[in-house]
Amino acid sequence: MSAVPFPNVVAKNGLANAALVSQIQQALADCGYGPFTAGMFDDRMVSSVMLFQSQHADADGHALVVDGEVGRHTWAALFGAAPVTPSSAPSSFMLQALGIAGSQVGQMEQPLGSNRGPMVDEYLKAAGVPLGGSNPDSRAWCMAFVYWAFQTASLALGRPNPLPKTAGVLDHWQRSFTLPGARHIQAGDAFADPSLIKPGLIFILDFGSGLGHTGVVERVMPGGHLATVEGNTNNDGSRTGVGVFRLDRRKLNDASLRGFIDYTAAS
Repeated sequence: MSAVPFPNVVAKNGLANAALVSQIQQALADCGYGPFTAGMFDDRMVSSVMLFQSQHADADGHALVVDGEVGRHTWAALFGAAPVTPSSAPSSFMLQALGIAGSQVGQMEQPLGSNRGPMVDEYLKAAGVPLGGSNPDSRAWCMAFVYWAFQTASLALGRPNPLPKTAGVLDHWQRSFTLPGARHIQAGDAFADPSLIKPGLIFILDFGSGLGHTGVVERVMPGGHLATVEGNTNNDGSRTGVGVFRLDRRKLNDASLRGFIDYTAAS
């Protein structure tokens, strides 16, 4: 059976869409959950959805959030998930930068937790970050890593690097709005249409209080998670990790996701 496309509506308690609710109820019933009040997303249905979520993983193998709501990931667990094909192609520049970022997977801080090391220092120097000082937090390097990857790609292709030279994640996000050709994809738009996401995009997370995290997108996985290459992270996806990792933990509905920057047409 082919996958059923997500309707771009998060179904939850009180949803006034009897047809959609009935469709979800039928899928749950086919899996042995229920009973339900026909066409109504009420407390009884919330309980059934939560039970389903607690006993199933999403299409990418991650545990579902047990919240009683049918969003993109719970929908994919119920109805299947089709591969996501980008609606437009990335530029050779973005693909080159992504390839360079991927070549760094496994690079680690030396010593761990210091925000230093032979290659980490190269990332920091590329973005203009002083290497002195005793406070590792002053050398957070996720954005420096991304800048270094695109700078290295620019040199290889003999073209200017359009990225702003900064190691600040949110500084990069704000300054990129002034760059000709840089396109911004807001998180809500990406959630509604994952085909907007393509290899080589830079994602921006905003944790508040000026703290952020970033990396380069490899692809959108069928269930909606992002496959990414990130620096200054670890296997748990921390923004203060110890190396360069390939991860699949980011989601298009993460509360901290600000959006994506597309440098396809930037010069």
